Amino acid sequence: MDRRNWLRGLTALSLAGFARAALAQKPAKGVVKVEDLQKNWKTLLADGADVATTLEPLKLADAEWKKKLSPAAYSVLRHEGTERAGTSPLDREKRPGVFVCAGCSLPLFTSEMKFDSGTGWPSFFTTIPGVFGTSSDHKLFMERTEYHCVR
Repeated sequence: MDRRNWLRGLTALSLAGFARAALAQKPAKGVVKVEDLQKNWKTLLADGADVATTLEPLKLADAEWKKKLSPAAYSVLRHEGTERAGTSPLDREKRPGVFVCAGCSLPLFTSEMKFDSGTGWPSFFTTIPGVFGTSSDHKLFMERTEYHCVR
């Protein structure tokens, strides 16, 4: 056996040992499962928080939406607009709590579901279950999936 094959074999055995050790490790103390975040989100609601408690669609005329929302929120929520990266104060928000839909106050995410993606927009790795519907389009020469509040 030449030295190159011997080194390859030794490397493969080492990597296999590291992989087995990584799989056998228990989760680090303080690590929370996604399922627990999704199940226990109400613990982060402020006392007396005024949030939607139903998934029933909120039906308003376009003029009512325009009155209810800021111009930027109206563009994003009602006409698929996009705010410029880095302009949302929610991207820098670090306090514990619940993010709700700006249009109907339906709880969507918790602060524990948020992460810094470096994109300039708030990013979340999971959601409160059942609060989003999806739609697809091909506007940018590829299929995109958009997530919309169910209300």
